Amino acid sequence: LNQNRIINGVQAFELGLADRLFENAEFLDESLQFLIDIINGKTKIKRKDPYFKKVNQFIREAKEFVDHKVHGAAIAPYKALDLIKGACTWDIDTGFEEENKALGELIKSRQCKASIYAFDLVNRHAKRPQGVPDVKPLEIKKVGIIGAGLMASQLAYLFLYRLKVPVVVKDIKQEIIDKARGYIEQELKKAIDKGKLEETKFNYMFSLFKTTLDWKDFEDCDFVIEAVFEDMNVKKQVFKEAEEVIREDCILASNTSSLSITEMGSELKQPERVVGFHFFNPVAVLPLVEIIKSKETNDLTLATAFNLAKKIKKTGLLVKDSPAFLVNRILTKMMVDCLEIVDNGATFQEVDDALLSLGLPIAPFDLLALVGPAVAFHVLETLNRSFGPERFPLNENFKKMIEAGKTSIYLPDKKKKVVDPEIEKLWQKKGDYQYRKEEILDIVLENLTKEIDLILKEKVVASSRDVDMAMILGAGWPFFMGGITMYLDLVGITPRVLQKVFFSF
Repeated sequence: LNQNRIINGVQAFELGLADRLFENAEFLDESLQFLIDIINGKTKIKRKDPYFKKVNQFIREAKEFVDHKVHGAAIAPYKALDLIKGACTWDIDTGFEEENKALGELIKSRQCKASIYAFDLVNRHAKRPQGVPDVKPLEIKKVGIIGAGLMASQLAYLFLYRLKVPVVVKDIKQEIIDKARGYIEQELKKAIDKGKLEETKFNYMFSLFKTTLDWKDFEDCDFVIEAVFEDMNVKKQVFKEAEEVIREDCILASNTSSLSITEMGSELKQPERVVGFHFFNPVAVLPLVEIIKSKETNDLTLATAFNLAKKIKKTGLLVKDSPAFLVNRILTKMMVDCLEIVDNGATFQEVDDALLSLGLPIAPFDLLALVGPAVAFHVLETLNRSFGPERFPLNENFKKMIEAGKTSIYLPDKKKKVVDPEIEKLWQKKGDYQYRKEEILDIVLENLTKEIDLILKEKVVASSRDVDMAMILGAGWPFFMGGITMYLDLVGITPRVLQKVFFSF
């Protein structure tokens, strides 16, 4: 449920899973002495008697939590709940026997195979990125960020917290940069409350952060990244203005989600120092950074980008300068099919429920609200221009939703999903076909299979492993799916659609 993240010793002790908590330096000696004292009778272990009266209630609540997390797509959490419930009445021999049976069943499952593969991806494959030049990277002593919106503010905090170097944020309006300043102050205070930052370091860290309306504050930056409106002309303009003041060895990066890095740097004096550095929202949660090499990007720029990703504790993935890059291309393909299915008769909830049954962390139309319909439509427009309307049609209802200023399909703050009545009114359906869940999944997954095959043929990334790693680390897809290509192979969709598999075992 937590992508194989384990709890630490303090958490285990607080949960009652350990009897003592020892410091690292004396851990072995004190642990052995603790054991000797138990054997000699000097120390007695006192534990609270188990409280079984509300077991059924707790199991029921836990199952609801698991349902919310995995939507029935993973076997192991439900087996674990059965074993926990059984352990309340079984003797120890029965408990071990039932665990052995459960393990025997689970180890043969598709989810187990996918989880082992996913674990290897994020713990080995991700730490050996492909395409990193053998060049000494530049040292980053100051970071400049163009734009001060929510994404830019998240980036500013990340660079400040991880690098502990001066960070300057520029925008064109005072009220926008004031809001960014307030965001950084708030995030630093949250870090103190969580014990991630010492209170005495607050003033020092906050003093490293600066907001400005003046390009001159970028003069001594080593790395400048833009996070402005997703429009090529706007991005070209801010790069031109930045180039007039920054040093010749300063790197220019873009957080664009879909636009060409090559074109973005085409009118600059030094296009070789331009690189794509695409984060995923929320920045603090998703570890992936797509590093996009343009036709001009030199080895020093690329090596520095990978080194910087590592320093801010992100996983860099080399991606070809191709429309929407990797993750957004896959997610957008999924979205256009979901929209088409709704147009033809399905409800938004039916589509969301069908896709959630895969175990995805968020339903497609909830993801649309998180990303922002306007941003998603910009990505779709880029893909439509590049690959045509057959694969990436500009959905008219989607367009009307944006023109109406709607930011979500569903009404906000409702325990149960309720479609916004204004969305219902403007959405003109083409048909009234009654889809079964399996039909929705077949359409979406078969088209994803074809699109991923094209992505690999175009060499957008080096391998299907990169695709899977990106979907796990950039979109939060679960370990038990193994990303997307492994899942498509294991459930038989790849051989049915492509007459081959993405992997050979």
